[in-house]
Amino acid sequence: MDSYYLTTAIDYVNSKPHIGTAFEKIAADCVARYKRLRGFDTFFSMGNDEHSLNVEREARAQGLDPIAYCDRMAVEFEAIWQMLHLSYDRFVRTTEAAHERSVREVFRRIEERGDIYKGLYRGLYCVSCENFLQEKDLVDGKCPVHLREPDRIEEENFFFRLTRYREKLLAHIAANPSFALPEIRRNEIVNVLEAGLVDVSVSRSSQGWGIPLPADPSHVVYVWFDALINYLTSVGFPGPSDSFDRYWPADLHVIGKDITRFHCIIWPAMLLSAGIELPKSVYAHGFISVEGKKLSKSLGNVVDPRAMVERFGADTVRYYLLREVSFERDGDFSVGQLVGRHNADLANDLGNLLNRTAGMTRKYLGDAFPSPRPGEDGGELRDLAADAAARYAAAMDRFEFHNALAAVWDLVRRANRYIEENAPWTLAKDPSRKAKLETVLYNVFESLRIVSILISPVMPAKAEELALAIGIDRKAADFRFDADRAWRDAPGDGRSLRLDKPLFPRIEEEGAAS
Repeated sequence: MDSYYLTTAIDYVNSKPHIGTAFEKIAADCVARYKRLRGFDTFFSMGNDEHSLNVEREARAQGLDPIAYCDRMAVEFEAIWQMLHLSYDRFVRTTEAAHERSVREVFRRIEERGDIYKGLYRGLYCVSCENFLQEKDLVDGKCPVHLREPDRIEEENFFFRLTRYREKLLAHIAANPSFALPEIRRNEIVNVLEAGLVDVSVSRSSQGWGIPLPADPSHVVYVWFDALINYLTSVGFPGPSDSFDRYWPADLHVIGKDITRFHCIIWPAMLLSAGIELPKSVYAHGFISVEGKKLSKSLGNVVDPRAMVERFGADTVRYYLLREVSFERDGDFSVGQLVGRHNADLANDLGNLLNRTAGMTRKYLGDAFPSPRPGEDGGELRDLAADAAARYAAAMDRFEFHNALAAVWDLVRRANRYIEENAPWTLAKDPSRKAKLETVLYNVFESLRIVSILISPVMPAKAEELALAIGIDRKAADFRFDADRAWRDAPGDGRSLRLDKPLFPRIEEEGAAS
């Protein structure tokens, strides 16, 4: 069985996750579930970045030791991720002893390579993104990401010879264009490399919260050098580890576009220096705004994903984000749009398709599950289901979740029209047409069965509910794309309808779009 290892960026814990953070995690979870659906031995890692100066300051502001604060925030983060049905296999924390071992080993290898030296850093530092900046990086004298003036600092640091790896990185990207995705991010990285690099600090002597530097314990490892190594920690580096041999190199790092340079320049250079194979691909997604405005505490528009799940349900939130927003571009979040998507796509299209088909079956056939007429193969619905599954898989392989779902909804909407065209209520009036009635109803149920398979990476709980409603009692984790997407000419023994409530009740929200 082929393996697949994917990660998300790990999160600073100086504040709770917002809807933009959740978007990244949901998308990565969708990839992990899709890869499992395709039969891959999948390992999915997430975690918390705890050695940030921001984290230490927040802990002190709350009167806590940093580690006590991080312990508390780890519980809160995981509670939110579990509410969103995230199926990660490893939740790594940079304060773990296992992670410290990984960092020390990577640092040792890089130092042995002659790529670490001591020097004096005079320049700019943005505390919000924990990033050393150059004057050319600023926009109107401010950090381009956090829109605040960076600190001017002067301190003795240890440096990594990043400049040694410029040509190797350019050559690697040229030979492996999927290393940096999407194309717009790859072009940005190539432009940065072609413009030239500078060596980067890998320690801080003015900060005490962090992993002591093996070469000089009066320094701590720079937070980004520390954090990037989590991807190795999660699979058991430095070993010996069956997991590392099984899953490394990582197949996919999912990150936000603001940290592309760290992941596509500094991280691979560190690995080249340490003699470790490079990850296969880094995908940098766009940002989420809220009703057209950048997420900002000062504007009071930071959306709490926990509140959204409690209000609308996890699978509706997951569906809305992945259907509404193109993963490679910036997107917008709006409660009104979420309600509109839920009511139109989930309640009206899919929910109503299930409800009306189940209702007619019970009315016209009683407890019997419909069986198609002998020799019936599903016709147009069968062909469309095969086409939808193929287009869905192609889009998922490109991380185009919105297009994958659009392909599924082509099948959902066609099945609704199929009911109108074949009018089961008319067929039921003529006993001689019972076989045709059962065939029509069965074809719709078979379409719904295939829909349940295809939506399972996006809406795992609702996929299971849909399957159970049409008589299939299986966990979404047990679905398999190749085996389950094929049209079946008979329902199998013992199937019965189990729909006792609407799959997607309409949401009535005052002032929301419908």
